[in-house]
Amino acid sequence: MENSPLTLEDVRNQAREKLKGICAVYPVCDGAADRICQRENYGKAIGLGGAGLGGSFRANLEALAKVKLHTRVVGEPFVPDSTFSFFGLTLSMPILGASTSGMSSYNQAITELDFCRATLAGCREAGTLSFRGDTHFYDEDDHFALRAIEEEGGRGVPIFKPRSQDSLKKLLARAIELGVPAVGVDLDGHGSTNFARAGKAVFRKGPEEIRHLVEWAGVPFIAKGIMHPDDAQACADAGVSAVVVSNHGGRVLDSTPGTADVLPSIAQRVGHRVLVLADGGVRNGYDVLKMLALGAKAVLIGRDLIRAGIGGGAPGVRLQMEHHARVFRQAMLMTGCRRLPEIGPSVIA
Repeated sequence: MENSPLTLEDVRNQAREKLKGICAVYPVCDGAADRICQRENYGKAIGLGGAGLGGSFRANLEALAKVKLHTRVVGEPFVPDSTFSFFGLTLSMPILGASTSGMSSYNQAITELDFCRATLAGCREAGTLSFRGDTHFYDEDDHFALRAIEEEGGRGVPIFKPRSQDSLKKLLARAIELGVPAVGVDLDGHGSTNFARAGKAVFRKGPEEIRHLVEWAGVPFIAKGIMHPDDAQACADAGVSAVVVSNHGGRVLDSTPGTADVLPSIAQRVGHRVLVLADGGVRNGYDVLKMLALGAKAVLIGRDLIRAGIGGGAPGVRLQMEHHARVFRQAMLMTGCRRLPEIGPSVIA
């Protein structure tokens, strides 16, 4: 893109200018009541804030803030190895882009297709991978996430809202034809206020409906939006390959726990059967280490990549992901973790 940013601070400054009135790109993105994103906008779309009073949004950060890390400094020198394997792909880090969507509605700061392109290309350039989302103005014939993933040669993971089974199968078929490493459904998306405002139908899915989609797809299938061990077990029983522990960034139900609070019980229940991923409140590499110590195998980054993509396109996303990776590897070094499998409960103080 023209005027590509040179630093992450350039990215943030450009995002702040483009997102005036929507996101002030505060140093700490915490959903506090006085933040622009969290001020109540009666009758308007939710924007970048959290549902209700934003309690779930804030709970994600509060849950991670409670977790403290042991410092381990005695031993032989080593260079941390953050390599992560994801359904046949070798990634440079266990940090992936989350399945965000609808960015073109924010001051028209970026087109929807360009945002999808930015997240996919920027993550690829950083050696990792991005999920791509779904929203009410994406449809079976013109789905921006799938268009961008096609341009990337299938390097992306589409996560669809829980539309009708027939609609989902059409979208899944298109994705599978592109050669994606996995597909998935945002199960908590049946509470999407944006779909409801647009009069578009989304549905609560039962275990048999999930099983049908998993078997029909025949590729690794991800169930996103899991916040309870029983739901995680139901998805594992239905044959999914991965679950994402997530409260949708606090955007579908207020007053939930933070994802880091419920992650250990979910990982304990199903971590031996499926890949456990997590998102919610991850703002730096230390948070990544905490999530992995609590039971996740990788994390997803949402709001940071929204600002990075809008502020700097693919180069901005690359800078953001490389920054998270550097801090994460430093956290590994200072806690004595040479490789990802060494990160566990013993890291937590």
